[in-house]
Amino acid sequence: MSDEGISPPDGVTTSDTGRGHEEDAHEDDAHDDGAVDLTVVTMRFDAADDEALLAVLSKYVVMTRMADGCRNVDLCSSITRPGRHLVVQKWESPEHQRIHFDSEAMVEMARSCAGILSGPPDIDLWEGTSAHDLR
Repeated sequence: MSDEGISPPDGVTTSDTGRGHEEDAHEDDAHDDGAVDLTVVTMRFDAADDEALLAVLSKYVVMTRMADGCRNVDLCSSITRPGRHLVVQKWESPEHQRIHFDSEAMVEMARSCAGILSGPPDIDLWEGTSAHDLR
């Protein structure tokens, strides 16, 4: 079991996307073709204690959905690898994502994962290469 904290991959910062902060991203981030600028984060967790991890991640997802700049957060569980869970976050801007990574919700989730993971989580930062709001 790992007691390691959760942090972005080495060398990855939200400023690496090269995009600036957008004050009102829901309106300002849309392109003429309907595409939107998003900062996407994935966090994959492998559980040593699946029930405990699901409780921690479920609370984290609910709290994160209320964060400023959060477009969406999903919690998915693997069918092919029991005990593996994926959190997918979509943020209005790299700045919103960076602020969230330092937030109490993120810190509490990371601390709560101590002793219930089989190894460190896999965290990645993505650019929304082809992203559209479907509403």
